[in-house]
Amino acid sequence: MKIVIMGAGGVGGFYGGRMARGGEDVTFIARGEHLKALQAHGLHLESPTVGNFHLPQVNATDDPARVGPADLVWMTTKAYDLDGAARAILPLIGPQTVVIPLLNGIDNAERIGAVVGMEHMLGGVVMVSSAIASPGVIRHVSADQLVFGELAGGTSARGEAITAMLRGVGIEARLTDDIRTEIWIKYIRLMSMAGVTSLTRFPMLRLLRHPETRALFIACVNEGVALARKKGIAIKGDFCERFVASIEARAVETKPSMLLDLERGRRMELEVFQGAAMRLGRELGVPTPVNAFIHAALVLHANGRG
Repeated sequence: MKIVIMGAGGVGGFYGGRMARGGEDVTFIARGEHLKALQAHGLHLESPTVGNFHLPQVNATDDPARVGPADLVWMTTKAYDLDGAARAILPLIGPQTVVIPLLNGIDNAERIGAVVGMEHMLGGVVMVSSAIASPGVIRHVSADQLVFGELAGGTSARGEAITAMLRGVGIEARLTDDIRTEIWIKYIRLMSMAGVTSLTRFPMLRLLRHPETRALFIACVNEGVALARKKGIAIKGDFCERFVASIEARAVETKPSMLLDLERGRRMELEVFQGAAMRLGRELGVPTPVNAFIHAALVLHANGRG
């Protein structure tokens, strides 16, 4: 299978490296010093779960047009780069090409599909903690979960083929018949954690221990649940209680990536989380005052110090 990783950062490098190690034809689309390191020295992956390995040579370029049509394109850019990335992958799209977004946000497949055609799109969800440790080096620090499926629901031959490829290279992915619910669940979780931790500048466990910030977090989660239900997504009635309990059970002081970006003066995914909640709230007639407050408090930081 001819595979392209559009964005060879933490997620793309982690999964793309494992596919390449398993013998698949993988090309990484990267840029800057990371691209130079991949071209000169290959890819190093450090992981406590899949082991450390080095691929001395990998296919890497900053120009998708040099690659030609692919069988499968994994979109692993930041969400704020998505529109440009969608246009950039047009040379990769052939009649049977499948595109799967693995990035934060609620409408990624639709945004890409508006450029390349919705017939090429599957939905995807990934939960993994990995990042570029240095140019050419990906450091993975936790267990990973990869879920994907047809946006219209059900299963398909192309979904089964991708599942078989992933299992063949040792990646345990789950093909679901309800990817839209999976996308919404991830969105609600990340939107609330990213928003409230960035607002308070405290990791999850500490803000859950204080009654006022705990109430703020729960209200933010419930706004996301209300939006999902208005869109026809069947979120269970005890979702918020189970979500909070799962955070507390892990007993780990978690800092979401948006809080880390804020602390480091980097561009934040504020529009992907709080901005999207506000827009959907206006469209659907669902009040989102907590997300509006978080957005107003953070908007001047959204583009980083640069």
